[in-house]
Amino acid sequence: MKRKAVFAILAAVIFVIAGCSQKAKPVAIDEKNDKCDTCHMAVGNDQFATELILENGKVLKFDDIGCMYKWMHEHKKEAITATFVRDYKTSDWIEADKATYVYDKNIRTPMAYNVISFQDEKEAKQFIEKNGGTLLTHDQLADHTWERNKEMMMKMKSGKMKMDEHSDDMGN
Repeated sequence: MKRKAVFAILAAVIFVIAGCSQKAKPVAIDEKNDKCDTCHMAVGNDQFATELILENGKVLKFDDIGCMYKWMHEHKKEAITATFVRDYKTSDWIEADKATYVYDKNIRTPMAYNVISFQDEKEAKQFIEKNGGTLLTHDQLADHTWERNKEMMMKMKSGKMKMDEHSDDMGN
């Protein structure tokens, strides 16, 4: 009987330790229901979607990396477990601290923050060679000026510029 109790306790401890050590993973985007936690616009299941996971397990989703950074700036006391961005070319999820970023005022993003992410630094550099832009690291994003391109927003709102044209305009 004593052996069963020790075994049960040991199994419970292993289960708890295994549960605690699991790495946070991105959650699928539900285009019908997910809204950006900053601007409240629909979150597309595309290369611009980002998300973060809070310590309590709550997942926050954003339609633009700039919206995620705006939220983090406004909620500095929140304990964040993980942040994820999407690869611009493949839309695969990437841990934000492992991505390479490109900024250019002409890159169209949903809320006109003009920053895109790449899993591979080489791909980011190729994008810059073809389209222009500035290479940014994850650490540099903290100091980036997160201003929206108001001219681009006005064009998108007026219908003179559409998000679905973005990829074609940028050579993808």
